[in-house]
Amino acid sequence: MDTESENKNYQGTLSKHGDIVYDSATKEFERFLLFSSGCLLASLVLLTFDFKLIAGVLIIAAASLIILGLKKASYTASKYREALDEAEKVTEKQNEVITSFSHKIREPLNNLVIVTDMLIESGIPKKQLELLETFIASTNNMVTTVNELSMHSAGNLGYELRKSIRFNLISTLENTFDLYSLKDKANLEFILNKKELKDPEFFGDPIILKQIFLDIFNIIENKASEKAITVTINLKKARETSNNVTIAFRIQVDRNVTIIEESETSISLAKRLISLSGGEYEQELGSNHTILNISLSFNKPVAEVKQQPVSTKMEELTQREKVKKELKDLKILLVEDNLINQKITMLTLSPFVGSIDTASNGKEALDKFGTSNYDLILMDIQMPVMSGLTAAEKMRALESSTNSHVPIIAITANAMIGDKEKCLAVGIDDYISKPFQPASLVEKIKKVI
Repeated sequence: MDTESENKNYQGTLSKHGDIVYDSATKEFERFLLFSSGCLLASLVLLTFDFKLIAGVLIIAAASLIILGLKKASYTASKYREALDEAEKVTEKQNEVITSFSHKIREPLNNLVIVTDMLIESGIPKKQLELLETFIASTNNMVTTVNELSMHSAGNLGYELRKSIRFNLISTLENTFDLYSLKDKANLEFILNKKELKDPEFFGDPIILKQIFLDIFNIIENKASEKAITVTINLKKARETSNNVTIAFRIQVDRNVTIIEESETSISLAKRLISLSGGEYEQELGSNHTILNISLSFNKPVAEVKQQPVSTKMEELTQREKVKKELKDLKILLVEDNLINQKITMLTLSPFVGSIDTASNGKEALDKFGTSNYDLILMDIQMPVMSGLTAAEKMRALESSTNSHVPIIAITANAMIGDKEKCLAVGIDDYISKPFQPASLVEKIKKVI
């Protein structure tokens, strides 16, 4: 057998070994989640009968199980990464592991955040309150760890061709600022000047834009001091044709720091992506500041053909009715395949909302959407039978012939870079990733109705 064949067999053996380790760890982690979910469900039942102390103990037990599972996941990911390093598949497989564990951890973490919020509002005794506050601090640390996973995955992504979508440049940048701020010790402060960009709607790949800016932010943070750094970004149109617009990004940092090294052997992700996207850049170094100018081209979006309303009077009546809607009058469809998540979300919203209907998958939601009138849909993404993305896309197709629009908010454990864009691309109005505070969901609902 020649050397090349031996290397291929060796890589295949390493990859297979890594897959076995991953499958075994996944099953073990799922057992941790199953037991923790059982504890949470029992605590909800006990809360119903006002057994607050026992419910608090069960919640702490559930958190302990998740912490053990998280440690096991971290150890397994490390071992799996070592095997894949030798097999030259580390980046792709590592992101698979991170995405999988991130999704599975966010589900029970979200339940913990919501239940503890409800428990602390129920007026428990001082001693139990102190224990619960300690538990909440530990939960917040777990949330930070999971958010760091999202950032780590974003930094490892390379260039890949994706389907172009319509996106808003300003909201994409603002979402990138939010994603960067998930870091435990983010010390960049952002100023976005957008006055010169009147029309921010474009057609292209916003994920590439996010990757470029996240890499630039990480470089600035790593090379500068620990003090807060101000990053000012100015936007304007540099060139425009009938189909294309070139946007000039002027990034100014209040430090003398080389953002893109010209002589480095290992080219930065931002530099590589700018080049592969057909963009250009130039850098100016001052005594106490740095300016990085980037030019990137985007396609103009195709003008949408809007359906004509049946009558102007009917449209006015529809808009008037929408304005009058309040939270207590809303009829909501909650689409969620996990019964515990269903129960907890309903407990969260029941004090504010009049009526909540449920569906266990996208197909069931689509059937109910066609036979009932809802004011809002809360949509999970990963579900059996039909995913939330497919269901939302089909709902928007049905609405296109009726001149109606029911707001959809994605409530999902998918929180990696690009997940929000996938939701917006199929017509979902807004997005909230788990774990979230109950007040954040209520604010999202107020925003879209």
